[in-house]
Amino acid sequence: MTFEGQYVMLEPLDADRHGEALWESVGGDANAALWQWMPDGPFPDRASLDAVLRAKAVSKDPLFFAIVDRASGLAHGHASLMRDEPKHRVIEVGGIMYSPALRRTHGATEAMYLLARHAFDAMGYRRYEWKCNALNGHSRAAALRLGFAFEGIFRQHMLIKGVNRDTAWFSMLDSEWPARRAEFERWLDPANFTPDGRQRTRLAQYSSVP
Repeated sequence: MTFEGQYVMLEPLDADRHGEALWESVGGDANAALWQWMPDGPFPDRASLDAVLRAKAVSKDPLFFAIVDRASGLAHGHASLMRDEPKHRVIEVGGIMYSPALRRTHGATEAMYLLARHAFDAMGYRRYEWKCNALNGHSRAAALRLGFAFEGIFRQHMLIKGVNRDTAWFSMLDSEWPARRAEFERWLDPANFTPDGRQRTRLAQYSSVP
């Protein structure tokens, strides 16, 4: 299962295929800070990263995808669909790791659009979730920018790397998706960017759940 966009492709994570590029973009001591809010990492050596990539590659839930830049053909991050509940038609996007080269790019936004489109349009799901550490301001801001609605804080929800995590919950519903999809597609249109790649207009901001 591969999702093709204008700027990135999402393809099943493969340690052999994507390991070298991911090591260069998110591995080693220089990239340790990228893993602050992740349940795993950082990875000081290639062997430790490869071991985790191999485990992620065979996982079905979470189901991991490499985020591959179409221009270079290199993987610059990964993301997953997880906590799949077919009975209730609910799924979560998570395990999102963006390299510095991917962050704040057209491709970063497009990767999230492609996964949401799959959840709603292909799977026919009712609810799409985003969860993060309540202290992770960047992730919370990203959820709102991408059209998720904030639902609240689950206190003392998890222990991550031995430290308490209060979890901020966000969701997007199937009734909201048509407007979100149209806004993603408007924003991702090449006409929305100047020749040097700057956005002409921002993604629309939606009201959060009271």
